[in-house]
Amino acid sequence: MATPSRSGVFAGAADPRVERFAESISVDRRLYAYDIEGSLAHAQMLAKTGLITAEECEQIRQALQQIRQEIEQGDFKFSAALEDIHMHIEQALIERLGDVGRRLHTGRSRNDQVTTDLRLWIRDAIDGLDQRVLAVQRAFVDRAEGDREVILPAYTHLQRAQPVLAVHYWLAYCEKLDRDRQRLADARRRANVLSLGTGAAAGTSLPIDRQYVCQLLGFDSLAANSLDASSDRDFVLDFAYAMSVLAAHLAGWAEEWILWSTHEFGFLRLPEQFCTCSSMMPQKMNPDVLELIRGRAARVTGNLTSLLVLVQGLPLAYNRDLQEDKQPLFDSYDTVDACLELAAPIVAGSQLNRSAIAARLEEGYLDATTLMEHLIGKGLPQRTAHHAVGTLVRKAIDRQVGLRDLPLEEFQAVYPDVDSSIYDMLGATAAVECFTSYGSTAPQQVEDQLRRWQHRLGAADVARGEG
Repeated sequence: MATPSRSGVFAGAADPRVERFAESISVDRRLYAYDIEGSLAHAQMLAKTGLITAEECEQIRQALQQIRQEIEQGDFKFSAALEDIHMHIEQALIERLGDVGRRLHTGRSRNDQVTTDLRLWIRDAIDGLDQRVLAVQRAFVDRAEGDREVILPAYTHLQRAQPVLAVHYWLAYCEKLDRDRQRLADARRRANVLSLGTGAAAGTSLPIDRQYVCQLLGFDSLAANSLDASSDRDFVLDFAYAMSVLAAHLAGWAEEWILWSTHEFGFLRLPEQFCTCSSMMPQKMNPDVLELIRGRAARVTGNLTSLLVLVQGLPLAYNRDLQEDKQPLFDSYDTVDACLELAAPIVAGSQLNRSAIAARLEEGYLDATTLMEHLIGKGLPQRTAHHAVGTLVRKAIDRQVGLRDLPLEEFQAVYPDVDSSIYDMLGATAAVECFTSYGSTAPQQVEDQLRRWQHRLGAADVARGEG
């Protein structure tokens, strides 16, 4: 008997080499639950519109549920001859129900079927990643209590720049991850459009009810153009891009903590269960997990590039090239999901080396900018104050001392209208207390932002039913 993937227009079977080359079941079998979910809704619609009977719909429902159970239990046989997950499920349905099974594909094409399956999968994938990102944000916020008094050097160009509270660092990552959540939410919104029922290219002449299917599957709206719907992969690109930026953020965090965990920095002790040993050097505890998170961001970026190249220049409507969208998409998801799963416990389990941080905190003249701004407040133009403080820093470097170790007359040499109160703002701790602007590392600003994040994450827990 001919398989559903081979119509009567062909005089013979496909070359076995074509079957091996064209199959996608090795990749898209993970869509089985979504294919069945979409088929159940499609069958209900066909029954509602009279294209199949209620009895036939129930037979299809029971058979599809049985097929799903067999797949989940590992009792379902997959074959390259049936190409993809859609043909496997349809053929299994036909073997069980005969002509009743053949009726299920009424009013739809594999073109709109596969995009519907993929949209359903992306919705769930985004929801799962969103919770993973939330877990990393919680890990940063939860460690804020213990790190509240710690001051760290902030870097620009990997050179010591200004002092900041450690909590300010943690909340910076929360902000990045929040933008990632926003991008994921945007991608979910654009994916949540029903393409089922648009057919292969032009729609169908049968009296289907797409709005009913839309409601059953929880989509927000209907794809409005049948030519566009079967070829549209913008929602795939949106998701891939959101994951690429997220992976880049994780890679940046990993790079920073790899540096911080070195003896040269000495800021951080990583949890040992997330480190590995050297095959040769017995003293080593290597940050391999962080290095892999950093490295795997490259794969996610590469997958986005593959998808962009895949869709460029394709004519309307469906082209078989689009079969190649799933492998890079699934790989990006699996990669980012695995990185996020490990990121949260690494953040929670790492410890700041407070004594090492404090011992070197005054290195690098972190208070220089605060001193400059104090002189600006006294009336000096910014560029004049900048040059004056640079001169003082040069004197301190030559004497191998800090700014607060310079005698008062050195400060008065660059600006006579200063007195001994100048020392009240020198040193990293004093400099931190001088900040005032919104979003800065000012202690009160950081406390306010920390409370904001605690409230937001608490609200997220309540929304999930954990409150």
